[in-house]
Amino acid sequence: MALADGFGQDEPVQISQIAQQQGIPDRYLEQLLAALRRGNLVRSQRGAKGGYFLARSPWQIHLLEVWACLEGNTAPDLAVATPERLVIRRVWQEARQATQAIWQNYTLNDLCQQRDSLRRQDLMYYI
Repeated sequence: MALADGFGQDEPVQISQIAQQQGIPDRYLEQLLAALRRGNLVRSQRGAKGGYFLARSPWQIHLLEVWACLEGNTAPDLAVATPERLVIRRVWQEARQATQAIWQNYTLNDLCQQRDSLRRQDLMYYI
């Protein structure tokens, strides 16, 4: 969402900015962003003022794409087909399909709008 906030600006978002805002270790964030770069969801700029940009508009990036880049295929390894394992595989596939359907319904822009709405509610509450 930090990259979505910076979309359309000339300056890339730096890892240190995101890490500090979100309380995420720099090294871990570097790994996440590298996976997103390999998935063509973000692009990077090297140098002293380097950082990351979204590769597409926030309203064009569905959460399912982000999930696929970060998690890949997380189906359990059930090489030996016993009845118990087949049942687990079926349930896993059903859960995965349901999850994918939900994640496909949301974009980064949707998350930013929901976050901003919550922030406005919080401001209204304290006034």
